[in-house]
Order: sequence, then C-alpha cells, then structure tokens
Amino acid sequence: MQADLSPVIAATAQWLTRAFPASGGALASALCEVQARQAVTVAAWLRYPTAMDAALLDMAGPGGSGRLDWITGVDAALGDDTDAHAWRTWVDEVVASWAACLLTDPGLAARAVAALAGGSHGTPAPAEFRRLIAPDDRDRSAAVLLRHPDLLAPVADLHQNQLLDHLNPGRTLIA
Repeated sequence: MQADLSPVIAATAQWLTRAFPASGGALASALCEVQARQAVTVAAWLRYPTAMDAALLDMAGPGGSGRLDWITGVDAALGDDTDAHAWRTWVDEVVASWAACLLTDPGLAARAVAALAGGSHGTPAPAEFRRLIAPDDRDRSAAVLLRHPDLLAPVADLHQNQLLDHLNPGRTLIA
C-alpha cells in the first residue's frame, strides 16, 4: 500500500525541503529530510487512507506544486526547464499543507499519528515517527525553517481546517 503513495510522498517531501531547506551541513540536510518525509507520510496516510483512495489519486494525479510554488515565491526561480522539474507534478498541495501543520505542532502530529491506528496502512509505532512528534534539539536546529510556524503559515493555512476536521470530526469553529 505504501508504494502506491511513494511518488507523492517523495515529491511532496522534496518540495518541502527545497522550499524550507536545512540549516547546516549534510547531517542537518538528512535530519531535515527525515522530518519532512515523516510529516508527509502521516499526512498522505491520513488523506488517502484506503487502497481505493490511493488508486483514485494515481488515476487523477495529485495536482502539482504550482500554487505552493506561487505562495512561497519558488515559481520565480524555476525557469523554463520543465523537464528538470517534472517531479513537481507529483506534489500534493493538501498533503503539503497538512504536513506543514504537523511540522509546526508536535501535539497535533502526535494526534495525527494516533489517528492512523487501525487504518489500512497499519498501526505505526510512535517511534517510527519520533523525529516528527518528539524532535530533539538537533532535529529542531537542522529544520529551523521547516518547522518555523510563521514561515510555514501560508502553506499550512491552505488546508488546516480540513486536517482539523479530519482529526476532530464535528468540531465547532470559533470565530
């Protein structure tokens, strides 16, 4: 089942780490990528909980990074070489937005991981997503930009209410 979502997970995690890169060397880059991948995996599994959902995504396509690129200003740096950026067509905007929400709120991330229990993706052990739900100082310093609430807000705000509705069905919005 996970293989069905792997192109979306890989592309969306890559988009996040390019838009909000690691600060530091190779170790920081690796830690940042792991955190992005964990957040995107949880978001994708929540968004596409069944094999049918994944199959529909495969048929319809995830939509690409166009709006995300525009919101973050990445589109100005892309240039005209569309072949070099073909992976961006596999970016899922909702998954990126949900992942941004999870990266900026470890408590919400823990609730999201708990919500995966009993799903068709299996019941993940909390340790499998440790860098997402309980980042240590090294994780935080490697992913300063990736976890910065103000920087991720434009992306997180796109679909945050959908995530909150998914995790808290029937919640009441307070204006």
